[in-house]
Amino acid sequence: MIVWINGAFGSGKTTAAKQLQQRLPNAFIYDPEQVGFFIRDNLPEDMRLADFQHHPEWRAFNVEMLAKIARSYDGVIIVPMTLVDQLYYDEIIGALQCDGIRVDHYILHADKRTLVRRLNKRFEWFNSWGKIQIDRCLHAFHHDITHDKIETNHLTVEQVVEEIAKRSGLTLLAVKRSLFVRAFRS
Repeated sequence: MIVWINGAFGSGKTTAAKQLQQRLPNAFIYDPEQVGFFIRDNLPEDMRLADFQHHPEWRAFNVEMLAKIARSYDGVIIVPMTLVDQLYYDEIIGALQCDGIRVDHYILHADKRTLVRRLNKRFEWFNSWGKIQIDRCLHAFHHDITHDKIETNHLTVEQVVEEIAKRSGLTLLAVKRSLFVRAFRS
């Protein structure tokens, strides 16, 4: 089973994926971005596209790898990756589903103000890549890829993870907190 966590930059995809992995007994995080970095780093500059998702090889490789892992791995594969192009969504998630692989897709959705605030906390100021993409992402999640949204403006990461688990029928392990966090919360 694949749990694809989609959303704009700053929506909490990676944070939720890491916590979901910690709370599932047999989970693996697969990062399609690594394939993009490989493509970017191994093409001559004049062959690189502005966004590595535009390379058909990026989409094809991720489908093949995810299908390979899903067929052989007895656990949950967590994929934190922004997908806003309907064609690319169909080429990856649609292809996996047509191949009989269960893909539960969720959009972590937040308003623009919340996304900007979260990106600022990550020291992404001015016109960072993530900030430049916010309007494009929000438009896509309102018009193109619109299903399975989880509104995250006022949710904690734990609440987001619990919502994903509930919708996917997954049983989570108890939250592990350090002694410092337990003492602080008491």
